[in-house]
Amino acid sequence: MKYFWKTVRFVLAQIILLADFCYRPKAVKRKAEKQADLDEQCQQLALYQYKACPFCVKVRWAMRRNNMKVELRDAKNNAENAYELENQGGKLKVPCLKITQLDGSSQWMYESKDIIAYLQNLADGATRIELEPSLAKAS
Repeated sequence: MKYFWKTVRFVLAQIILLADFCYRPKAVKRKAEKQADLDEQCQQLALYQYKACPFCVKVRWAMRRNNMKVELRDAKNNAENAYELENQGGKLKVPCLKITQLDGSSQWMYESKDIIAYLQNLADGATRIELEPSLAKAS
C-alpha cells in the first residue's frame, strides 16, 4: 500500500508540473522605472516552496503574471531551506513568503491566497504594504 501512494503522488506531481509548464501565464509589461522599483522591493522577498505543490504553482503563476522576480527556495530538497522555514518561520508548510523588512526583521506568510493578495498589492502600487498581525508570524 505504501508504494501505491508513492506512485499516486509521483503521477500527480508530474501532472501538476506539466500543467505548470503548459498553462504558465504571460508577464505584464510596465514602464522600466516602475519595474525597477518593483524588482528592488522583490529582493526583500523569498518564497519557500515545493516544485510540484499546486498551491505553490498558484503563487508562482501570480508572481509571473505580475512580472515579479522573487527568490524561490526549495524546502523539500534543500535541508538548509527546510530548517530555516521550520525554525524561523514556525512550521514546515508551503507555500511560505518570507518578507524581510528594512530593519532586518522578517515576517512569514503561509496561506497562498494571502501571499497572492500581498504580491498583487505590491505589484499594483509598487509600495511596501504593512501586514496584519493575523496574517504573518514575525521573527
